[in-house]
Amino acid sequence: MKIQRAVPLKKYTTFQIGGPANYFCIAKTNNELIGALNFAKGKKLPFFILGGGSNLLISDAGFRGVVIKPLNTDYKILACRRGRQNTEMHIGAGANLGRIVGATARAELSGLEWAAGVPGTFGGAVRGNAGAFGKDMAQSIRSVDVYDSKAGKIFLLENNGCKFGYRDSIFKSKRHLIILSANLILKKAEKDKILEKMKEYLNYRREKHPQDSSAGSIFKNFPFSVYSFQKLTKKFPELEQFQARKDIPAAFLIAQCGLKGKKIGGAQISEKHPNFIINNGNAKANDVVELINFAKKSVKAKFQIKLTEEIQFLGF
Repeated sequence: MKIQRAVPLKKYTTFQIGGPANYFCIAKTNNELIGALNFAKGKKLPFFILGGGSNLLISDAGFRGVVIKPLNTDYKILACRRGRQNTEMHIGAGANLGRIVGATARAELSGLEWAAGVPGTFGGAVRGNAGAFGKDMAQSIRSVDVYDSKAGKIFLLENNGCKFGYRDSIFKSKRHLIILSANLILKKAEKDKILEKMKEYLNYRREKHPQDSSAGSIFKNFPFSVYSFQKLTKKFPELEQFQARKDIPAAFLIAQCGLKGKKIGGAQISEKHPNFIINNGNAKANDVVELINFAKKSVKAKFQIKLTEEIQFLGF
């Protein structure tokens, strides 16, 4: 295991933004990951587990701690254990999510089609309960192998213990719980149908999402209760179209505020999908933060709705 010093982090993020980490380590095995965590503990420094670098904004000043990038990428398909139509798959946290989606298709396993074209690592997708098109990771997770960096122990956490929610899990609130790997339950299906659905989702993303450097969706969609929705639509009838969804897209709210194309420094709210902020080539982290705050204030002023960030901040 090699610990590096003063490593620039921008090249490890999809935003292409961020200063250096005091210490940086690529961990190819669980033992190396635990060793890096012990190194941080010995130095009395905070640590950060870096996945694929999507859904993340790193400060221009970097991170004064230890950044650990897991590369435990192994996966294996296990024998059917829950009926003839279900198959388990064991996946390392550092595995590329796109690679895993491709592997499931080749094995004629359905359940992750929605993730076609989603950047990042498998562990990051579990931690943030990534999802799209009405699906998410929680629907396929059976259990997660976890390392408790406080207790120094590895244990198994079943699905209901992960406290999955909308883009949320126990791993976000309890950062000492580190995802090592996880077991999925997937269903056997016809390969052609799986590939057809993946192609549909990929085409949607190419058509609707910007291809520039970005972190993905900046804000969570706004969930509503029946009571709050009735109050909102009474004042803003244009929101009635989202009644069946049970949430209001953040992109719609931002667009209604006339913020498509809004720029601050090298950062810009995407004209193609206004819940994306793109890096035009020289954006600073502070440019992005200012745009985020401007969008939040604008939506709050117009709709009395408080947007919540989906992306994670590091080093601020």
